[in-house]
Amino acid sequence: MVPGTADQDAGEAMAAEMRANRLHAFIKGRREHLGLSQEAVADRLNISSRAYGNWERGRVKEWTDEKLYSLAEALEMSEFQTARLFLYAVGRAPQPDLRAMYRRTEAVDPATSAFLGDYNVMMEALSLPSFVIDQRWDVKMANKAYRHLFRKVRAHPTAMPSTNFLRFGLFHPDAPMVLVDHLKWQLAMLAQLASSLERHDDDTGLQAIRRDVYLHPVLRDAYLTDMPNWVLGSGADLVHQEGAVRELRHPDPQVGLHGCRLVEETPRSLKALGLTRLTLVLVELDDRSMTQRSGSHDHHAA
Repeated sequence: MVPGTADQDAGEAMAAEMRANRLHAFIKGRREHLGLSQEAVADRLNISSRAYGNWERGRVKEWTDEKLYSLAEALEMSEFQTARLFLYAVGRAPQPDLRAMYRRTEAVDPATSAFLGDYNVMMEALSLPSFVIDQRWDVKMANKAYRHLFRKVRAHPTAMPSTNFLRFGLFHPDAPMVLVDHLKWQLAMLAQLASSLERHDDDTGLQAIRRDVYLHPVLRDAYLTDMPNWVLGSGADLVHQEGAVRELRHPDPQVGLHGCRLVEETPRSLKALGLTRLTLVLVELDDRSMTQRSGSHDHHAA
């Protein structure tokens, strides 16, 4: 035996165990911070609870970049947290070409970074779901109430509510579970897409959403025919349809079915960064709207 080999092997084994313990504490701590059970995270990842338990304990045969990015998405990690995840799991930072898949707001200077940090703390204190988006509706910041609202949404490769709100509403199969009377939400989102493209026609992210709409026959027909007719009547898009109340079902049974008004309230400091803050204001549904909804369901059932 080469002198020192046993000691070297023991040292490497100890280092590997320390990394595994840090990874376990990091993943578990993030999950508990979000108030999620192992079953909830497993649902987001579309894997079994047992398999996720192995992920959390670091018992994975091979950590691929795809697995790590999926885990970061399921646990709503920031870019910094994602880098930590990679460091603990595979001993390196995310690959540069893949890091772009996990876009977050990047501070341009320390003052901006401090402002965004303080703004995030303020948003976390709000009881209503609130989130910050860029011009393509990528979600750059979201509070606990927003995450709680969508906590039962399963993992999806391109349409998570923590990634892009328009993509979620248009393409995620679980969207109707939260966004009740989904067709109205979709029409408003398609109008928002058209409105955003009018202002930012060279934005490749918005163009990609429109391209995916065209690949979906039902959404394509709605975008080309139903949405323009709807706009003629309502005269506005998702954000700027003043007073529009749509229906939303909260996963908390004590909240349940509510009306929802999307309110924009963006301070100048966020606007200067090209960001917009939106809040989902929950309102009680009146008896008339409930009756109309019931009658609509009866009509469709007939």
